[in-house]
Amino acid sequence: MKTLLALLLLATPAAAQSVTPNFTQGSMQSTTTTTIDIDRTIATEVYGGDYKSWSGTNITPSGSIEDGSTTFSVTTAGDPFQLEIVDRVAGVIETIDITEAIQQVSTTTSLSVFSQ
Repeated sequence: MKTLLALLLLATPAAAQSVTPNFTQGSMQSTTTTTIDIDRTIATEVYGGDYKSWSGTNITPSGSIEDGSTTFSVTTAGDPFQLEIVDRVAGVIETIDITEAIQQVSTTTSLSVFSQ
């Protein structure tokens, strides 16, 4: 017990020391760069109904354009002629694919100034 009392008397109390900063002013700069990459495809399909028509000059049809056995003949032999026949079934008449690659880069710079 005497030893314990002697040890307690010899122990020195702990004391905190104050810390004083050694600077009076300063600044800090931070730069953040963000990159966004977007790859996308826009696919479009255009639908239409069935369509049949004919046009021409110096041409005579043998019947209606709806009849599959209709024939076309030159009206005046020896003269110039022109014939255009359009026969389209219902469904997709056009497909459009647009592919894009987009890159966006943004940079943010921050400056902090401090003094004491």
